[in-house]
Amino acid sequence: MYIHLGGDKIIRAKELVAIFDLSIENSSKISHNFVNQALERSVIKKIGDEEPKSLIVAKDEMYYSPISSATLKKRAHEFSVF
Repeated sequence: MYIHLGGDKIIRAKELVAIFDLSIENSSKISHNFVNQALERSVIKKIGDEEPKSLIVAKDEMYYSPISSATLKKRAHEFSVF
């Protein structure tokens, strides 16, 4: 199964590691360093031209998405196995 992250970006549901609201960047020193290191290594890719609302961590890459973390979590939940 696949999850649409915004724009023309789709990833396999099994590649999804985490979905964060962008406020994570300022919530703690550790999360701030995590995001800064990813930006320095050019691992984070921006989806579309709209203002990012969430940060998606996949197995190999990270994405800034214009879709809210709540909406993305609902989409991901549809594919979770119980």
